Amino acid sequence: MYTIKDMPKTERPRERLMKLGAKSLSTYELIAIIFRFGYLDQSAIDLAKSLLSSLRSLSELKDKTILELAKIKGIGETKAISLLAAIELGERVLSEKKDLIPLTSPNDVFQLLRYEMKNLQQEVLIALYLDVKTNLIAKKQIFVGGLNQSMVHPREVFKYAVKYSAYSIILVHNHPSGDPEPSRQDIEVTDRFVEAGRMLQIDLLDHIVIANDTYQSIKEYQRKK
Repeated sequence: MYTIKDMPKTERPRERLMKLGAKSLSTYELIAIIFRFGYLDQSAIDLAKSLLSSLRSLSELKDKTILELAKIKGIGETKAISLLAAIELGERVLSEKKDLIPLTSPNDVFQLLRYEMKNLQQEVLIALYLDVKTNLIAKKQIFVGGLNQSMVHPREVFKYAVKYSAYSIILVHNHPSGDPEPSRQDIEVTDRFVEAGRMLQIDLLDHIVIANDTYQSIKEYQRKK
């Protein structure tokens, strides 16, 4: 069995975290550190990849119970408890800091969501709700699947804007293909949301496309065209 100990030290998750920091690690590497050990012929990294492949999006993890996670081969109760404890801790950290997270540029948005969205196998649309100073109020996953006008209605986004008393919104979705260039449908959806926001006096500041380790601001893309 190929284990983490068989990997060169420079490639092991723990050593990389110590040297380069947590942000340098992929999602499955972070989960592998939480798991600590593998199971039979699977390393902790294999288990982490298997878990992620079973999810439609990373945010699904926070809704899993210990029993649901423990039923997954190789995870068990101990790993499930450790994982949910780590998720809860992260939620509490973010809940204390979220009003202090300013999103003043496309890169700020990219840094906020890059690790959450880079390994997703389907397109996911997320709305970020901001206050008058462009600080983050709330983040909401709106849709999973191909992005088009018939499937994504502005009311699904703006009803939360009203709920959170948001002054403005930023939309973010991913391209699993790895190409961040906006499609025609991406631009049509953006224009539709701009118009809806104008009527409600809630500005759509931008629509960011994330693709692996790159991104594209549709606002900047349209400005260049």
